[in-house]
Amino acid sequence: MTALLYLIPVALFLGLLGLGAFLWSLRTGQYEDLDGAAQRILFDDDEETPRED
Repeated sequence: MTALLYLIPVALFLGLLGLGAFLWSLRTGQYEDLDGAAQRILFDDDEETPRED
């Protein structure tokens, strides 16, 4: 029973920490362009051809 005295505050702290991280990611625009990354994987990178001297 005494373990709950330690576990409940730790769980609440971790939950609030996760909520804070989620709200921070919303404010900084981490979820703005969800389709861009999915489409970017389909295109090849522009590779420079080596020059022959």
